[in-house]
Amino acid sequence: MALNAKIPAGELAQKWEKYKSTCKLVNPANKRQLEIIVVGTGLAGASAAASLGEMGYKVKTFCFQDSPRRAHSIAAQGGINAAKNYQNDGDSTYRLFYDTIKGGDYRAREGNVHRLAEVSANIIDQCVAQGVPFAREYGGLLSNRSFGGTQVQRTFYAAGQTGQQLLIGAYQALERQVALGTVTQYSRHEMLDVVIIDGKARGIIARNLVTGELERHFGHAVLLCTGGYGNVFYLSTNAMGSNVTAAWKAHRKGAFFGNPCFTQIHPTCIPVSGDHQSKLTLMSESLRNDGRIWVPKKQGDNRKPTDIAEEERDYYLERRYPAFGNLVPRDVASRAAKERCDAGYGVGSSKMAVYLDFASAIERYGKVEANKQGKANADKATIIALGKDVVKEKYGNLFDMYAKITGENPYEVPMRIYPAVHYTMGGLWVDYELMTSVPNLYALGEANFSDHGANRLGASALMQGLADGYFVIPYTLGNNLADDIRTKAIPTDHPAFVAAEKEVADRINRLMGIKGKESVESFHKRLGKIMWDKCGMGRNAAGLRQAIEEIQALRKEFWSNVRIPGEINEFNPELDKANRVADFLELGELMCKDALDRNESCGGHFREESQTEDGEALRDDEKYMYVAAWEYKGESQYELHKEDLIYDVVHPSARSYK
Repeated sequence: MALNAKIPAGELAQKWEKYKSTCKLVNPANKRQLEIIVVGTGLAGASAAASLGEMGYKVKTFCFQDSPRRAHSIAAQGGINAAKNYQNDGDSTYRLFYDTIKGGDYRAREGNVHRLAEVSANIIDQCVAQGVPFAREYGGLLSNRSFGGTQVQRTFYAAGQTGQQLLIGAYQALERQVALGTVTQYSRHEMLDVVIIDGKARGIIARNLVTGELERHFGHAVLLCTGGYGNVFYLSTNAMGSNVTAAWKAHRKGAFFGNPCFTQIHPTCIPVSGDHQSKLTLMSESLRNDGRIWVPKKQGDNRKPTDIAEEERDYYLERRYPAFGNLVPRDVASRAAKERCDAGYGVGSSKMAVYLDFASAIERYGKVEANKQGKANADKATIIALGKDVVKEKYGNLFDMYAKITGENPYEVPMRIYPAVHYTMGGLWVDYELMTSVPNLYALGEANFSDHGANRLGASALMQGLADGYFVIPYTLGNNLADDIRTKAIPTDHPAFVAAEKEVADRINRLMGIKGKESVESFHKRLGKIMWDKCGMGRNAAGLRQAIEEIQALRKEFWSNVRIPGEINEFNPELDKANRVADFLELGELMCKDALDRNESCGGHFREESQTEDGEALRDDEKYMYVAAWEYKGESQYELHKEDLIYDVVHPSARSYK
């Protein structure tokens, strides 16, 4: 079945403008009669709920954290992209659109990506008006820095805590609506199923995580803003609570899952230090603006990095990709680091790390600062001290975090980094209006698949989350709900609600009744190892087939031998975790199936059988220029639907950053 993405006709640059001018509207009196459920309160969810509440809809928000402010969006460090061209360095809406399409290795939709580039500039204005403390130049103008996959400076930032500052902005907009009564907030509530009535999403079953009670909630539409599924790998840069459960329940109820194998490996993560770890810490990609990545030229070189002379260092990204250097996209930088380590040039005790070195940046900034202070003949010690102050101003909290975790001073010795699972480009399939294949069920932000193709450029996650919530869904939701204004609120004793709640309760009872011997955590860890080894940075047909069998066996073992202490009707984090891991055990299998089916390399999906002579990803546009949208047909059974990707403006070519 070919899928209809509902992309408006006409010229690419006019599509969104035309859509907004011609879509159906809901008048203010009718908005007050319509109820919207928003699941997840990160950037996409908080901005959507605040916007819809402001417009007059009756909104309910749900998050499993104790406050919307603890959503994982706060962890984003480096920045948010926007085509403002403040640096006068050649940026434009078209260039942001082009960089995003190319960065995603020509596996994203032109219509969605151009819209994202268009609204990016509005996001910055909105956030400045909210008081987000973006970094500024000396004269007061907003500052920009570079991120991977671009040759312009378009990333707006607030030190190394951009996500946190943006979330506080969205959160205060949300809390204003809570105070005004347009939004009702349910914290410590987890969505465990979506309720479908007459083919449309009309509500959810949520579990109160404090009391264990199941609740039924009606909504004319349901918006899933629940983030990505990187935790299927167990060790990732995601918060430990991040999960796929809401999206997976929607998938099981008919929402197609798009490109599940497209996961992003981030190149600048603090390396794994042992079996005791339950998550990994990211060092912002912004560090690649000034940090230089290298390994020793000699294999197995155990000297201290400061003892290795300049001519004995291999700045391999600068060597292999001279045009972009250290600022190649994440998938390219990650594979290059893995290649060096696999070849025996890795550093640190594990030999699975490379250096990220700030020495030359410190010296460069120090010289500029000395000149500014009229110290033309400053000695080296003065220059280094001044340079450290500049670097501290730009990246201080990131350096402090690294020092706390590793016990090393990154101002004095290079950081050690290695790639790790970060973001997921796959997610629920949505059309141009962000609606899934289930009418009235929407997916926003990282929960959908729509804007990043096979690899997301750095600083584009925050951009997409806020674009979807503030500037896209207010129009597209109204266009659909205009036909629903006569639908009265459906009472929650409707048979569909009763049946959905029973299904959830039965599953929880089944989990609690297993009374096996192994902890939930141990199953999650084992799943993560299978996924990382066989569906991680490198994938091949034999490994993926093996992984599918291993995951099926592990799932069988989970459902017969997992041990969940405690009771159902109480605060029980182990039960919450078991629910989520059970879903990961199904998703992991689908990811491997999708990776096996896509017999090409593109972006973060690197099939070892498909590579060029010099180890770059080799796409197969003739066979695979489509979105793979999988329909759930029962345990281990999926049907593939394809949405052909049509490129009218950008002509796909082999990606080169050389």
